[in-house]
Amino acid sequence: MTLLDTALIDWSRAQFALTAMFHWLIVPLTLGVSIIMSIAETLYVVRSKRNLQESERWKKIAKFWMTLFGINFVVGVASGLILEFEFGTNWSNYSWFVGDIFGAPLAIEGIIAFFIEATFIPVMYLGWKKLNKKFHLASTYLVTFGALLSSYWILVANGWMQSPAGMTFNPDTMRNEMTDFWAVALNPLAVNKFFHTVLSGWVLGGVFVVGVSAYLMLRIKRLDNSEENFVMARKSMFTGAIVGLAATLLVCITGHDSAKHVARSQPMKLAAMEGLYEGGESVGLTGFGILNPNKVSYNDSINPVICKVAFPKMLSWLSFGSTNAYVPGIRNIIDGGYIMPDGRTALSFSEKVERGKMVNEALKEYRNALKAGDTDKMKVHKAEIDLYFPYFGYGYLDKPEQIIPSVPLTFYSFHIMVALGILFIITFAITLLLIYKRKLQIAGSTWQKWFLILLVLCIPLGYIAGQAGWVVAEVGRQPWTVQDLLPVQAAISALDAGQVQTTFWIFASVFILLLAAEITIMVRQIRKGF
Repeated sequence: MTLLDTALIDWSRAQFALTAMFHWLIVPLTLGVSIIMSIAETLYVVRSKRNLQESERWKKIAKFWMTLFGINFVVGVASGLILEFEFGTNWSNYSWFVGDIFGAPLAIEGIIAFFIEATFIPVMYLGWKKLNKKFHLASTYLVTFGALLSSYWILVANGWMQSPAGMTFNPDTMRNEMTDFWAVALNPLAVNKFFHTVLSGWVLGGVFVVGVSAYLMLRIKRLDNSEENFVMARKSMFTGAIVGLAATLLVCITGHDSAKHVARSQPMKLAAMEGLYEGGESVGLTGFGILNPNKVSYNDSINPVICKVAFPKMLSWLSFGSTNAYVPGIRNIIDGGYIMPDGRTALSFSEKVERGKMVNEALKEYRNALKAGDTDKMKVHKAEIDLYFPYFGYGYLDKPEQIIPSVPLTFYSFHIMVALGILFIITFAITLLLIYKRKLQIAGSTWQKWFLILLVLCIPLGYIAGQAGWVVAEVGRQPWTVQDLLPVQAAISALDAGQVQTTFWIFASVFILLLAAEITIMVRQIRKGF
């Protein structure tokens, strides 16, 4: 591979990562705030016949979060469109190879989910005085449902890339074709990814609502009708903390399920998450660790960690449900020879490369037979293609180091995500306890002030946790765009690296301006209070 090719791959990956990470600054807050504004409006409708003052408070709370939702939603649409266009501009080989499958969930997302959102968002914002309460509440829930539905189909597409299913390769067209829509739509890894991702968005929504409510409490003297604003801020904080705590606890469950899927379909990602170079039975789970920067090769004798705190046998149990289960490390995955959960013996990297090259050779012979009209040879080579196609992508690789993702980036991202999740559980629980005990009052003590400042500072931590999760998911599966079938160097478009570099900086500038505009508008809106 030439230096130009390497530069093209790096800049193409960097541009897509930039767009995806910016988009993921927007999407989780949209998911999280949508459920909280729906809960607030539900309480407005329920309380309207019992306590008019209380009902009006919840209406103001719902409108406040609805405004922030709208600001966030608009920016998310802009970045999402750019992201989808990049599949055609920067990753055209990928789009050709799996577009028949990958395009279906994206099309459904655009036709159905986005249509629901586009239809009912105007109703939600403009219908307060024109619709009855229940119909307006229904429109709000439909907007929330549309956001969830949109997320589902996008995550179906992403989950399929991580664990392809429901398709067959057509050597006549050199494309993968969908054979089972429901195998794609209900891919267990995609379903788990949906719940884990949406719940993480609810966690961020909880962190954001609690933090913004704390900010409003801190500056309550600067707001008109300060006592009412404080009461509504406390109610918002309570709602956000309940949603955040419940979501964080559920994320632990979906995270455990995710670990089981990763252990079976992406063992190299799991090994990178744990910095595990040498596997074995009864492997412990790293709670805290520092990687050794001198570890430069998967097969050298240097200890991969300087120090770590581990929970004995926990990784084996989390991955395969048994404390005695075998978990392969990076070196084991490359060398092969261990017994996998399905009872088969794992192939080595070199054996997979050999099979990948056999697929390419069989494909070449199939194409020659097709031109010659020799149907008998076509059948023979087609059978060979089908047999070894699961290793198709390895035919583009030549060094075992190519299938090892960035271990430091994956390892630290994973542990930062977990550590922040634990912090959020503690923070939400304390917040709920203090509100329940009526310890947060309008004339609070010094400790209350510092606690509210801590809640405000948790807002960026919520974003960091979400970004870290996606780094684990996407960096951890490198070099694959489609697991085992298509590495990045075979997926990119035939562009000049300079073109991609130029558009990278253009997009970076646009995203910075969009982010600055969004933050400015949202801060101005927040400062107005309820």
